[in-house]
Amino acid sequence: MEIQLWREALAPYRLAVDELIVKFNYIMEEYKIAGKYCPIEQVIGRVKSISSILEKAKKKNIPIPELTKRLEDIAGVRIICQFEEDIRKVVEMIRQRTDMKVTDEVDYITKSKPSGYRSYHVIVEYRVQTSEGEKVIPVEIQIRTLAMNFWAVIEHSLRYKYGKNLPQHISQRLNASAEAVISLDAEMASIRDEILEAQGSFRQRANVVAEVLNTLRSLYRIGDKEETLRLQEEFFRIYNESDMDELERFSSHVDHIAQMYMAQQL
Repeated sequence: MEIQLWREALAPYRLAVDELIVKFNYIMEEYKIAGKYCPIEQVIGRVKSISSILEKAKKKNIPIPELTKRLEDIAGVRIICQFEEDIRKVVEMIRQRTDMKVTDEVDYITKSKPSGYRSYHVIVEYRVQTSEGEKVIPVEIQIRTLAMNFWAVIEHSLRYKYGKNLPQHISQRLNASAEAVISLDAEMASIRDEILEAQGSFRQRANVVAEVLNTLRSLYRIGDKEETLRLQEEFFRIYNESDMDELERFSSHVDHIAQMYMAQQL
């Protein structure tokens, strides 16, 4: 197949990946706006390179004309979660969507691969609109924790380097590190509430800081510039002291001043 024909054949797969990334990122944004914890931490995607497709076709003995019909992972989306329990929530989220149809699931978490690989795979059919009409694209969605993903990326790099001839000592150390990933995820799960509380406090502080800075910018345009600079110095003092209660009181104070100036302009 010529390169240009390959590009044309893979274009709908790129479209599917791009659209799914946008949709999952939107889910994250919805949770953020609602002030709720989102089980999705990060979303990335890719379309297999031509060389990777040919390599897999060779490995599975698939004729080139049948590649797009028989390979289900040409288009791939990876969803990264903080905690292992979030993976099940994301899987259920995917099952309930009406814009994609789940056709297969493989649980490599309950039963990991011999190499130590752990992840949850969901194959979906996703419809894209192209200049030639609607096309149904199979997409493999991999859902895993941050720790699982780190291990999988390293393992993939080593497999790429050594192929089937992975040295025994490296294979053993990979298996040992896979066990360490299981322990890490279990440990993070045990202190999940403390982690989420800390992250919630950080988000709250970041939101208050953003509100104060936006209000100060508005005051600088419509109010007394010297007073605004004085308020800015006071803000930096409070910020450096890391007193959340005082920061929130200051935010309310600055907001009140801004409202007074806006009322005077009416």
